[in-house]
Amino acid sequence: QVQLVESGGGLVQAGGSLRLSCAASGSTFSIISIMTMGWYRQAPGKQRELVAAINNGGSANYADSVKGRFTISRDNAKNTVYLQMRSLKPEDTAVYYCNAGLINGLDAWGQGTLVTVSS
Repeated sequence: QVQLVESGGGLVQAGGSLRLSCAASGSTFSIISIMTMGWYRQAPGKQRELVAAINNGGSANYADSVKGRFTISRDNAKNTVYLQMRSLKPEDTAVYYCNAGLINGLDAWGQGTLVTVSS
């Protein structure tokens, strides 16, 4: 019931920055059911991996590879989660997926947005 719409992907040079946005929509019940939101990424031939996650209280966790460079934030009034990416590296190139973890244990996924970091 929760739909996630991502935006902000694109091409950026190494060392540059991008901000990804993910807006959640659905019924009031569905939106309230969102417990955590996060960002995953998947490069060709590799497993999808967690990049960052944030809970309703604003507590965030990051993959070791992005700590100090990426910041996840959440605007509950807008039902939107952001991923501010700084000091981007070519190894950050991947399709980034927004995820919402619901109170019933189910997950909602966005369609993915491609981030390409050139050297």
